[in-house]
Amino acid sequence: MSKPTPSELTGDGRATHKPVQLHDMADYDDLLTAHDLVLLEFVTSGCGICASMEPVLTGVARSAPGVVATVNAGLVPDLATEFGVQSVPTLVVLRDGDEVARLDDGFQSTETLVDVLETHAAR
Repeated sequence: MSKPTPSELTGDGRATHKPVQLHDMADYDDLLTAHDLVLLEFVTSGCGICASMEPVLTGVARSAPGVVATVNAGLVPDLATEFGVQSVPTLVVLRDGDEVARLDDGFQSTETLVDVLETHAAR
């Protein structure tokens, strides 16, 4: 992946706390190899709700278990097809590579996303 992932540790052992940008299927495969719990957000260019989710996802990356990643569905259509994405933003929670939750009904709060990730981290 071209950018550091939240799980990559800084010199003091802390995570970088930023969502990962996935640019292709190889990035997605690498992400699943490195992480058990993933929040994957599908977006498109020009999506206003998607843009408003950016600070939310940064907050989730800082405070929730797992890793947060975003992918532009228009630029990585194979991944969007694999998940049957019909609208954006679509947020998918993956545990050990399997979908365990999906939120595809618009804007989601930091609290909602942290709760979903904490629920699935405990399993």
